Amino acid sequence: MRLAILPFCLLLVLSQLAAVAQAAGADDRDPTMRMVLDAPIKTWDEAIPLGNGLTGGLLWGEDSTVNLSLDRGDLWDERLPEIYLQEDWNYDTIRKLKAAGDQKEISRLFDAPYNNTPYPTKLPGGRLVLTLDPQQKAKSFALDMRQAVGRVDLSEGSLETFFSATESVAMVRVEGPPLKYEFLRPGGLDRLGYKPAEFGSDENVTWMVQEAALGLKYAVVLASRRVGDETQLAIAITSTSDGDDPLALGKRRVTSALSVGYDKLLESHRAWWDDFWSTSSVDVPNERIQRHYNLMKYFYGAASRPNSPPMPLQGVWTRDDGGLPPWKGDYHHDLNTQMTYFAYPTAGLFDSGLSFINLNWKLLPTYRRFAKEFYGVEGAAVPGVATLAGKPTGGWSQYALSPTNGLWVGQSFYLHWRYTMDLEFLQQRAYPWLSEIATGIVNLMEKRDGKLYLPLSSSPEIHNNSLRAWLEPNSNNDLALVQWTFEAIAEMADALDKKDDAVRWRSLRGQLDDLLVDDQKVLMFARGEPFNQSHRHHSQAMAIHPLGTLNLGGDENDRAIINATLERMHQLGTPAWCGYSFSWFSCMLARCGRADMALDYLIDYERAFILRNGFHANGDQIGAGLSNFRYRPFTLEGNFLGMQAVHEMLLQSWGGTVRVFPAVSDRWPNASFTDLRTEGGFRVSAKRVAGQTTEVRIEATVDGLLRLRDPFDGATAKWNRPNVRQDGDEYVITLKKGDVLIGARK
Repeated sequence: MRLAILPFCLLLVLSQLAAVAQAAGADDRDPTMRMVLDAPIKTWDEAIPLGNGLTGGLLWGEDSTVNLSLDRGDLWDERLPEIYLQEDWNYDTIRKLKAAGDQKEISRLFDAPYNNTPYPTKLPGGRLVLTLDPQQKAKSFALDMRQAVGRVDLSEGSLETFFSATESVAMVRVEGPPLKYEFLRPGGLDRLGYKPAEFGSDENVTWMVQEAALGLKYAVVLASRRVGDETQLAIAITSTSDGDDPLALGKRRVTSALSVGYDKLLESHRAWWDDFWSTSSVDVPNERIQRHYNLMKYFYGAASRPNSPPMPLQGVWTRDDGGLPPWKGDYHHDLNTQMTYFAYPTAGLFDSGLSFINLNWKLLPTYRRFAKEFYGVEGAAVPGVATLAGKPTGGWSQYALSPTNGLWVGQSFYLHWRYTMDLEFLQQRAYPWLSEIATGIVNLMEKRDGKLYLPLSSSPEIHNNSLRAWLEPNSNNDLALVQWTFEAIAEMADALDKKDDAVRWRSLRGQLDDLLVDDQKVLMFARGEPFNQSHRHHSQAMAIHPLGTLNLGGDENDRAIINATLERMHQLGTPAWCGYSFSWFSCMLARCGRADMALDYLIDYERAFILRNGFHANGDQIGAGLSNFRYRPFTLEGNFLGMQAVHEMLLQSWGGTVRVFPAVSDRWPNASFTDLRTEGGFRVSAKRVAGQTTEVRIEATVDGLLRLRDPFDGATAKWNRPNVRQDGDEYVITLKKGDVLIGARK
């Protein structure tokens, strides 16, 4: 590994790397920034997805009928089954029943209400049905991701729509003769015992008002006008969360939007999305993977904003087929939410990530009460399956009520700090939040033979809801989460100069067992439970990914465990996997440098487990024999794991070292990325040509020490700064905020 100072002319060329890549990404002709689907689209889950964080819509239909399924993130029925309010509905009851071997009673108390009582649940907003002139037939549906605009090409004219990024309305423009429109009430609401919706109209305004539970009322309002030879519509979804009279507010919003006009609102909408897309970009030589990546970035912009609810299972695209959403459309904290929000830091989409963080920060008082009332301890605890208000929905109690789920949520707080290096965020949010969740865990654990153990343990979702699912504490899933948490809090305490706290958390870490492995060094589910079957949730390997406490930077034994576990997972096959299992395993393989296998699993995920509009449908949709699951419930986590898999291939920064193209297959000889983020607060751009890294640009967003794994494979590196030094296979330099390091292969 040799160093040289970069000539000024080359420096100038490389300094334009980010701008050139960004400009290329901005090309409106880029097919990976568009999704075009032939008509008809006969089902909601293949629709064109649109949204602005709080509200969302699905554009679909056939012939002269175009549907816009409407959603709003805070429409929830927050009622709880009566049994949840009983004094003995708590962790102690589960412990006693488990000790007695009475899984049937556990299921009656904690799981049956989830299946038998329709609430709590996410609520669909309703459907707008547009009936066009009979001569106007839908030919194709399209999404322009860059502009966040949906389009229907008609046999005569077109329909265009967007959910304004700057105003609380959706706009529709239809060329041609006047059209008819009506709202349809979601059929699933009948199961909830609601009164019928109220429908009305007044001049050019039409509405539907629905009374829900616990005082919630929401209105879906539309205003229309003719402008030349086209019809313009403005749609708003308002609720009592906005004010006492959602109908009056909705009327004001839609009439105001029409007075501003479609084109004017589209200008500010486009400006917002231009800024969003300028954050970062990637360029990989697989068009399908590239389009999926772009679509997931679009999903962050369309469905997750700082002051809106975070994405539950289906984001702002709740099921619209006459029923209620699968799994209540809730917040599953045993994988789904965490993996949905795992890709945003590397993409630099911190505002999107704040949606998840802000809600969990707001709910901390609720989590304190839950720790006290359900677990009987001081501290805080996150229900493993929860409503928007942080209430437990119940379900399989081994996972839905596992106390360690909150620790995994805490990783989002930790990573947000590590990628932004925002000391104020660390001090005021990340450290106190995770400390309180961890305190609840410590108070719940029991000491035996000098080691700390949870009273109950499980490993999502091995043995499903059977008595066997209660594993001997601590399962590797629980143990890895607790290990990671104690280490992370100690690290945060160091950064805040809380010396006593750091000592305490490291002491607690020392009171935990090592991870459990079999005689082949394969990670087990738990003591007495070897990993010996295909399983959808890679819970036994949490330490490898996403936690990273077991990594290639460890000792020889660590690497042996990693390799043996990955090989066993591959050998056992995928018959019991869901779609997210493939994209997660791709992440794991890439994290461990297995580039070709990582790409193989990512390709299998993308080709078999997503619908034609990009929605992850869990089951094998093409009959490829990749999984025994053939069903199609749409959930988002598999999608975002697919996005993160690309990140893991292009850029890693665990363990304090930045790694450029650490797991890129030889099948991708040319690739590049612009302004991706790393731990330590660095903004990184790089280019790979003919299988070699040719250029790297790193900007410090805060003061810090950069450790960069040699990106040039030992070739002479040319740098624009004189103070780069070598340390083994790494380049090291201290950078100030705003400093830029540019390097190239000679």
